[in-house]
Amino acid sequence: MRKILVLLAHPKYEHSHVNLQLTKAISGLDNVDIRDLYQLYPDFDIDVQAEQEVLLLSDVIVWQHPLYWYSCPPLMKQWIDLVLEFGWAYGPGGIYLKNKLVLSSITSGGTDAAYSKEGRHGHTLAEFLLPLLQTAKLCNMRYLPPFHVGGTHRIQSEELREAATQYRNTILFLRDSPEIPAELGDWKTLTTYGR
Repeated sequence: MRKILVLLAHPKYEHSHVNLQLTKAISGLDNVDIRDLYQLYPDFDIDVQAEQEVLLLSDVIVWQHPLYWYSCPPLMKQWIDLVLEFGWAYGPGGIYLKNKLVLSSITSGGTDAAYSKEGRHGHTLAEFLLPLLQTAKLCNMRYLPPFHVGGTHRIQSEELREAATQYRNTILFLRDSPEIPAELGDWKTLTTYGR
């Protein structure tokens, strides 16, 4: 059973109906630790050593956040900048994250269709997430296809329940599956692989 660390970074988490439901769906699961970065570090003064110690004990890291101006929220970026240190996470001696799995769990106001070449934003979600993918690669981690819940401003109750169930199934698969396939295509294959 893998140890999963969920790093939740939502500046207005208490107002995010979608992120609240996603987090609720995985709360209380064995070997799943949820760390609300805005609750832990409201002043952005990140305890780098404490964060590195938690990372060392984890097999899977989940970056859960809304898409903010086509990127992650500022505290998540601060966390990446400070915690993933040269000589610890990458570069000479930077071996401590090697082979760990990384999943971006993203929410957005825009729908999946809006995040396409033909859509409103003119690029895919994967293109907007390239900095996170490259961060994982630099640290010798394995970046998984992102989990995305789009259209959050208009999401219906049934859609949200289904998204929360899919998220829970994805986390359970990452925790319990003896093997994570090398090529997954997209996050939906995480919950259907091996069935």
